[in-house]
Amino acid sequence: MAGVEINDMFVRRTLDSGRVEEVLWRELSEIRVITTADGPFAEAMFFVLIGTKGNACVVPYSAADPAFLLRLRALPGFDNRRVTQALASTTDCQFSVWRRTVRRNLSGPDRRIRDARL
Repeated sequence: MAGVEINDMFVRRTLDSGRVEEVLWRELSEIRVITTADGPFAEAMFFVLIGTKGNACVVPYSAADPAFLLRLRALPGFDNRRVTQALASTTDCQFSVWRRTVRRNLSGPDRRIRDARL
């Protein structure tokens, strides 16, 4: 059955064709918001969740329940201001609203560089 399923483990969208898009929360690496000029009588805003393996799941704004939106806003560095800009958009646009920051292990050469700056 087509639709969007959002739970504590993953976000999954099943298309009418039977194709499934899925991103595990623990593998989430980036979130973008895409807007289209198709509104107001068609879906015009989508959250695109991108996983670490290059997989993605597109969530239409109409399927973004309050719990989903709260979970996104709780991500460190989530840019809710850009989401607000997207809500006001009436053109085809793409907004980057969150990207996982990679913590580097400061050992080896990286540590020497850091220590030299101290």
